[in-house]
Amino acid sequence: MWAYPLTIEPDDNGTLLVSFVDIPEAHTFADDEDEITARATDCVLTALEGYMKDRRPIPAPSRELTGRAVVLPSLAVAKVELYEAMRNAGVRKAELARRLRWHMPQVDRLLSLRHGSRLEHLEAALTAMDHHLEMRVVRGAGRNAGVPGPMPRRVAVRRRPVAAAGTTRKTARTR
Repeated sequence: MWAYPLTIEPDDNGTLLVSFVDIPEAHTFADDEDEITARATDCVLTALEGYMKDRRPIPAPSRELTGRAVVLPSLAVAKVELYEAMRNAGVRKAELARRLRWHMPQVDRLLSLRHGSRLEHLEAALTAMDHHLEMRVVRGAGRNAGVPGPMPRRVAVRRRPVAAAGTTRKTARTR
């Protein structure tokens, strides 16, 4: 779980100013407490997309949470991890598209933090980068980081390997 701590300060015009310790470029405002979560999440995603566009490393969230935080959606975390794997290996989007035999718009959508990509597409891209996706489901934790509760139980998710584009897989069907 990636949770970016945020600070909230009253602004001189009656709104609340929201900023992030780990992402100094990210600032937003909210009219009231109810609006903070939506605006803060949008602000963090926008800032991280800016880092990705500029090919900069994504700042890791602070390890210790001492207040409110924005928790990134799981799909966005997987996309950030894919981006970091590509950046660390020196692989550009065009090279990933070539490895997957995809068109560039498909790779662009896959790396967009706001696009609802399919998990199997992310798995295929991570496999092309010599990585794999692991998932874990934690009961009762909600989105509250650091809240004591039951110990997390690891859930193994096994999927068939994704066939490379252009190949077909024949399977026998029984009734």
